[in-house]
Amino acid sequence: ETPTGHAPAVVVPVPVAPSGPAGARDIAALTYAADPAKKGLDRVLAAWAGARRGEEELVVAGLRADHPAAVPAAGVRYAGLLEREAYRALVRRARVYVTAPRREDHGIAQLEALADGAMLVTTAAPGPYAALPIARALDPRLVGDDLGGALRAALDDPAPDYAARAAVLLEPFTEEAAVAQTAAALARLLPA
Repeated sequence: ETPTGHAPAVVVPVPVAPSGPAGARDIAALTYAADPAKKGLDRVLAAWAGARRGEEELVVAGLRADHPAAVPAAGVRYAGLLEREAYRALVRRARVYVTAPRREDHGIAQLEALADGAMLVTTAAPGPYAALPIARALDPRLVGDDLGGALRAALDDPAPDYAARAAVLLEPFTEEAAVAQTAAALARLLPA
């Protein structure tokens, strides 16, 4: 999306990696909503209201409970603004990371969720949404406008070896891959 007539540029993916050891997946779903309109929090909450069963909980990170977009609802907990380590610890506990962005500039939170073993439930969105093709390849049932149905598919009938397959698809997003891509691009741009 860079304008024409710019100087040579090297674009490499933001590196992602698991943030720690996997533990108990005791949170049904997690979303990040620091920008609730852009991240489609209203759509996530509506889908969760229709899809939630029993004691399942959706944790909303990046938004305080007193924010105007933080609609109180059964099975929804607002975790507020978190330090990075605390947020990633929540991601490692989530079975599903759900988002309904109206535009996605990259999708680092989604890539990190995949790296930490969560299944990604998402709508398609304009922008260079790097996690979208990965999500479609992992389980196309979890990508689309029917967030409620996608949530139920992820929670009730998870695709086999989802996290292991995600790790393979995330290999181009490792730090090693980013360094190699940067070195190769710079070798093409700089004279020897």
